[in-house]
Amino acid sequence: MSLTTQIDQDIKLAMLAKQADRLQALRAIKSALLLAKTEKGAAEELTEDAEIKVLQKLVKQRKESADIYKTQNRDDLYQVEMGEMLVIEEYLPQQMSRFEIEGYLEELIGRIGATSVKDMGRVMGMASKELAGKADGKTISEVVKQLLG
Repeated sequence: MSLTTQIDQDIKLAMLAKQADRLQALRAIKSALLLAKTEKGAAEELTEDAEIKVLQKLVKQRKESADIYKTQNRDDLYQVEMGEMLVIEEYLPQQMSRFEIEGYLEELIGRIGATSVKDMGRVMGMASKELAGKADGKTISEVVKQLLG
């Protein structure tokens, strides 16, 4: 079942259950997916990778907004953003823990022979491709700096 079909079904269920917060997040997902489909040069159907990138972008937006609301002491808006982020994350693949990322990157660094921070670009390039959808780019970058630094 495609993600779009799943989202449509979940929207119906959220409407029936009168879950307004969940419904708002699901509609945001549907809107972002439709927008990605109709972009100039986009394929007729989104690939799974493209769908994951759209969801990751939505999560990142919610996280950044929540951080801003937290610093401005707007707990009401912070809670809304965090709630939406949790709903969106349900549709993403299971994220790797920091420990798993460290283990993977240690193996990758050994495999390509990286020895210093100068090799960070090569490591990040390969890691970003291989861990796409499974780990946050910021976390990957932090761990690579720690291991090569």
